[in-house]
Amino acid sequence: MTYATPVQLADARLARELAQVTTPERVRVIADELMEATLRGTDRSAWSAAEIAIADECLRTITRRLRDADSTIDGYLRTRKPRPYTVPLDPVPELVTLWARWIARYLLHQDRRTEEKDDPIVRDYKQALQFLQLTAEGKFSLGGEDPLPPASAGSPEICAPEREFTMHTLRDYGT
Repeated sequence: MTYATPVQLADARLARELAQVTTPERVRVIADELMEATLRGTDRSAWSAAEIAIADECLRTITRRLRDADSTIDGYLRTRKPRPYTVPLDPVPELVTLWARWIARYLLHQDRRTEEKDDPIVRDYKQALQFLQLTAEGKFSLGGEDPLPPASAGSPEICAPEREFTMHTLRDYGT
């Protein structure tokens, strides 16, 4: 089970971008409609076998990057303090799906040369990692199924050594 699926990438209107970034070099970029059909797993009979083979290769690349994003997310969630999450998450919070999409998109664009400060893909990736770090530190909650108790729940816990002077130990010194 992955946190983000190819269908969710298609729903985010990323078919054209994914076709451009995953089509192998020295091969014409596959049609947006073919990439969309491949991501959604719908009928592709209108395209040639060679085009479908290239689209399948693109999908394998996308799937690998989605798994890489899952591994990154799981790595942070396993280190959650004071109680780690049980991974993979089930059900998957929508926020985690968004982070997985951002991370996978960044991984697919690794070879791109841009100014990082102005690049929305880099911005989203860094933001996902920041939230994952906050989640790992126990400072950010993933929602209702979060294993952490609410901050104000229960009475305070006291960690101190046992009392040395009690009425029983001081009885010989009393009146």
